[in-house]
Amino acid sequence: MKKMYLLPILLAGMNVGIIAQPAPPPAPPKPPMDSAAKPVVAVTHHSIVIAGKTINYTATAGTLILNNDKGEPIASFGYVAYTKEGVTDLSKRPVLFGYNGGPGSASLWLHMGALGPRRVVVNDLSGPTPPPYKVEDNQNSILDVTDIVMIDPVGTGFSHAIGKAQNKDFWGVDQDLRSISNFIKEYITENDRWNSPKYLLGESYGTMRSAGVVNYLQQRLGIAVNGVVLVSSVLDLRQLTFGAGDDISYVMYLPTYAATAYFHKKLPNQPSDFKAFINEVTNYAKGTYTTALMLGDKIDAATKNAVAEKLAAYTGLSKEYILKANLRVNEPQFTQELLRDQHLTVGRLDSRFTGIDQNLLSENAEFDPQSTAITPAYTAAFLNYLYSELKVNKSMSYHTSAYNAEGFHWDWQRKGGMWGEGVYPPTTAPDLANAMSKNPSLKVLVFNGYYDLATPFYGTEYTMDHLGLEPAIQKNISMKYFDAGHMMYIHPASLVTFRKDIVDFINSTNP
Repeated sequence: MKKMYLLPILLAGMNVGIIAQPAPPPAPPKPPMDSAAKPVVAVTHHSIVIAGKTINYTATAGTLILNNDKGEPIASFGYVAYTKEGVTDLSKRPVLFGYNGGPGSASLWLHMGALGPRRVVVNDLSGPTPPPYKVEDNQNSILDVTDIVMIDPVGTGFSHAIGKAQNKDFWGVDQDLRSISNFIKEYITENDRWNSPKYLLGESYGTMRSAGVVNYLQQRLGIAVNGVVLVSSVLDLRQLTFGAGDDISYVMYLPTYAATAYFHKKLPNQPSDFKAFINEVTNYAKGTYTTALMLGDKIDAATKNAVAEKLAAYTGLSKEYILKANLRVNEPQFTQELLRDQHLTVGRLDSRFTGIDQNLLSENAEFDPQSTAITPAYTAAFLNYLYSELKVNKSMSYHTSAYNAEGFHWDWQRKGGMWGEGVYPPTTAPDLANAMSKNPSLKVLVFNGYYDLATPFYGTEYTMDHLGLEPAIQKNISMKYFDAGHMMYIHPASLVTFRKDIVDFINSTNP
């Protein structure tokens, strides 16, 4: 199984990892490349009660053929769409396009965790959910206010290259946002949704994707989007790299370290007010801590000692450990060290989770307890749902991941940059800023988990505060916080809020 703690996923040679979801089992062999491929869909009809109202809906699971500018087929794109029945005026019915991240993850996590009309039941903090797994109606689905299209990027789900194209042609920042944008264009064309209100919702790397897609749709394809929902966001990859000589990651992560230590009661003096404590740590991170790290090797012994004492008070780690780390503790070191004395490892996707540490001498955590706890349930429940309830032909293999696909390698280069093509850390923050500036009515809703060590919340705050937006449109960004982690929707109370916030957002941005 791919480990998620060491930041080791194949990121163009960079020692980085931003897995949006737990590492799935190995993918089956990819389908043959068939230039004559035709769309294949399974259509079923269902009903669900949401907010006291019965919603009759159609589920369409299958593929859509994507062509290049020459009209040649290049990809068979997999998706699952849920559309409300009986709608006579589609211009008044929103449609939301959702996807997970990775890059290289299928969309089953958001699909079966939050958005779709059916969801898998998993334990929150009481240990791994054992089989048989339960799937139930999702009373917190947003299907009552919007149609939903869950997209699986090429190499995941049923999506694969066809004709003269290869999967690797779609594996990169620019390549991915272009193909997802063109899928959306094809879908709204095929289903007469050009005049419908449109929304994007992505998680983790899916947020980096959304920031690029909303701009591409608007600038290249003439498609305006009403709103974008960023779930556990990272738009600037530099914040997660812990790169040599670059201190920004340490600053971005400190408030989440503090939240984690607070949750596990590892602070020397446990504060009574969590949010006041987090605000204090965040201010320290952007002030004294940043100043100290910027001194580099010129920091004096007294200042270094004072900062180490403060970090110990905020993170639950010992002063001695922090000094050995030169005031710079990266995420896999933190998740291994915090509860080492209890023989436990802290979760990365959700630091509320813990797991047994079998190597107490290891510097870095060797697995993610949250991933271990929920991956089998999501995988088995979704595949059973796909073939049993949605009636997809079992000859169609669903890839939960592209990580183990032949030749999987993500191209992080982007066109442009001061020093030439691709020579800068990958970010789509400028794309989002451009889209918002060109379309002042575009609204953005951002979800953050306090216990998310994959995409820390202060990193998102920093990004949103550095988009260079005019004051008149800065207010178009709304920030929400959850007492959970990266996949906040597995926390029952957060799932309720997750739905409410999206429903309110759609209602407020849908004229």
